Amino acid sequence: MGSNFAENHPVAFRFVLRARDNGARILHVDPRFTRTSAMSSDYVPMRSGTDIAFIGALINYVIQNDKFFKEYVVNYTNAPFIVKEEYQDTEDLEGIFSGFDPDKKAYDNASWAYEREDPVEPEGEPANLSERLAREKLAGRPKRDETLQHPRSVFQLMKKHYSRYTPEMVEEICGTSKEEFLMVAETVTANSNPERTTTFCYAMGWTQHTYGVQTIRSGAILQGLLGNMGRPGGGILALRGHANVQGATDLSTLWNSLPGYLDMPAKGAAHDTLEDFLRDKMRPTSFWQNYPKYLVSILKAWYGDAATPANDFAYEALPKTLGNHSHYKMFEEAYNGIIKGMMVIGQNPAVGGQNASFHRKALGKLDWLVVKDPFLIETATFWYEAPEVKNGSVKAEDIGTEVFYLPSTVFAETEGSFTNTSRLLQTKEKAADPPGDCRSDLWFTYELGKRLKELYKDSNAKRDWGFNHLTWDYEPDVNPRFKIQEPSEHKIVKEINGYDVATGAPVAGFGDLQDDGSTACGCWIYSGVLPEESLNRAANREGDDYQYLNWGFAWPANRRNLYNRASARPDGKPWSERKKYIWWDAGKEEWTGYDVPDFAATKAPDTPAVPGGVGLAAQSGKDPFLMNPDGVIQLFAPAGLADGPLPTHYEPPDTPVSKNILYPEQTFSPTAVIFEHLPNNKVHGANNSKYPFVITTYRVTEHHLSGAMTRWLPWLAELMPELFLEISPELASELGVHSKDFVTVETGRGKIEARALVTKRMRPLKVEGKMVHTVGMPIHWGYSGVATGSVPNDLSAIVADPNVYIHSSKAFTCNVKKGRLPGGVV
Repeated sequence: MGSNFAENHPVAFRFVLRARDNGARILHVDPRFTRTSAMSSDYVPMRSGTDIAFIGALINYVIQNDKFFKEYVVNYTNAPFIVKEEYQDTEDLEGIFSGFDPDKKAYDNASWAYEREDPVEPEGEPANLSERLAREKLAGRPKRDETLQHPRSVFQLMKKHYSRYTPEMVEEICGTSKEEFLMVAETVTANSNPERTTTFCYAMGWTQHTYGVQTIRSGAILQGLLGNMGRPGGGILALRGHANVQGATDLSTLWNSLPGYLDMPAKGAAHDTLEDFLRDKMRPTSFWQNYPKYLVSILKAWYGDAATPANDFAYEALPKTLGNHSHYKMFEEAYNGIIKGMMVIGQNPAVGGQNASFHRKALGKLDWLVVKDPFLIETATFWYEAPEVKNGSVKAEDIGTEVFYLPSTVFAETEGSFTNTSRLLQTKEKAADPPGDCRSDLWFTYELGKRLKELYKDSNAKRDWGFNHLTWDYEPDVNPRFKIQEPSEHKIVKEINGYDVATGAPVAGFGDLQDDGSTACGCWIYSGVLPEESLNRAANREGDDYQYLNWGFAWPANRRNLYNRASARPDGKPWSERKKYIWWDAGKEEWTGYDVPDFAATKAPDTPAVPGGVGLAAQSGKDPFLMNPDGVIQLFAPAGLADGPLPTHYEPPDTPVSKNILYPEQTFSPTAVIFEHLPNNKVHGANNSKYPFVITTYRVTEHHLSGAMTRWLPWLAELMPELFLEISPELASELGVHSKDFVTVETGRGKIEARALVTKRMRPLKVEGKMVHTVGMPIHWGYSGVATGSVPNDLSAIVADPNVYIHSSKAFTCNVKKGRLPGGVV
């Protein structure tokens, strides 16, 4: 679900096909019949944007039919935990949870908390800063009912929450027949037990919604109930298909995250000092108790000798967020004149951003814009090539933005590494020098840093302290094969891995990191990739017939299956010989198996939790999910989510139905981020007769994202030369459209044209008593390059998930008419 695996991840999909040929059952649940559908055992259609209803019904099926893995659920999830009496569910409040503030469109989650026992006072003195801060936040253990019968146990609350998610409801909401749904339910549950496991693979089809995070959580809840987490062939695989997309967030291009998924300090929060920040972020009864070690080590890596205990390890130099700095908020501020200049590197928002016409308006309000890319992309040429300039509604001379274009290398002209699916770091070699003045993003960033340090070297201003004291020595290790010398990969990887400050020797892994300034580390989750000066494990290329532990390096600690202690029973023995993976070796008194154990290596299964303990001491030898409080899967999330403790079906902001059938009083997610104040960004709402059809956008193998690296290449442009719209034969008949005819696609945000591709791959579905048509369109086109066309992203609205601010482009509504736009542009 949520991916077109064969199309967008074709190399990895070879292994799926190998599994299928060896007898595995491959199910594909998707709004479109795709290349993945064609190579699966079964294809099941569903309306785009209704995944939570579908998965929620699977959860209900598992609970009602007693198909859950009870020993696993009782021991490895929070199903037995008791929730506060004040908590109220969507079933009680007609579609919202307790604590909702309608004016702020936000929840106060105090009522979602567990009932707890009295806290236990820790013994002895804390050994370090991490332990001291953890002790300050210790609370009593959650109260439990291992019979799962307590009415306020997580299990019973889930049972109530999903009780109306029935096969009949799936048929009504998703358009999936009851028979097809039950086939999926029976197949998944039959393959989820001590002897067998089921995997869910997802990509943007799950994430690009106003409830994207909750869609992924619904899959995790289902897998937790079935006992598939942490076991071979189980879990949830997040498919990462584009160059270093995982590594980019790991290290980190996220506005609210530091490398290794540590949070950014915020100006408006109680983050004035290092201890204030760490106290706020401390999670005392999980592995995150080590948070101070990882942050202090980052500060030492960045500021070196200037970061000392006396100045909070230079914490004050760390930038603080002032609010929401997500992509869409940034462009809103550019449009409003708050942001004056922008560097766009490896991105093409003029056609790649949702409501792309708004992005072009915002770019036109800047004083200056730097675009660094291998090709002269639309973001660089918007001021003279954009549709609104071509049709005369905007004059190029009225755009005051000064655009600087810097030609960039392509990946084969640099060295370094990629991190993608499975969190796998893989080193790549440089094949050739770039042409002319092209330079890599790494070269540019390093040289820019050197020039900034030179610019500010004589400044005594407090704001410039960070520039003056930033460690910035990555001078090239000269390679005589090439004229262009890149910053030293070895020096960068060593800083990322971490090293002992006194000796300079690389640390063996994140277990060596300290919170006293004796270690430096650029990204704790990558620690261990360079355990010795001469050993870069990302360059390992030795295969085998199972886990490939010597092929690349998977963070953390080179383990390939997270939380793999759950592959063994609470007593440490395998659930079955067939699924044997990690187990307790009583003779050697250690965890062993086919992977790197994701657990304290010598912590025996019968080790009790320490009363008043912090970190992993607070968890017993049978608590596999060590990053979570109390060491278990959080089926119910008492904190950390903006939109509720349990995934709930809501309709997309544009929907063809009249209401949310489950909760008529709450059709849309109450916390969805809708940028209604932006120009030309109105959502369609429910059952808007002007826009009767569902549209979903997607990717094709032949092109990449906005087309910036593919539509400029003649051989790829020839393979996929024109923008097209997939429509069903039934809808084509209604519209009088044939394949290759031009059609105009319209939303409240814009109009575009495309060639019609009439295909049975698009199937009308009966929803709410009427036939709902879905059309599909790839996202890769724009007005520059060899293959040009209308901008599909001109159609979508800027709306977002409240947790991570990802956009919603997989399910909105449109109208389709035969014919083309005047001149092909708006």
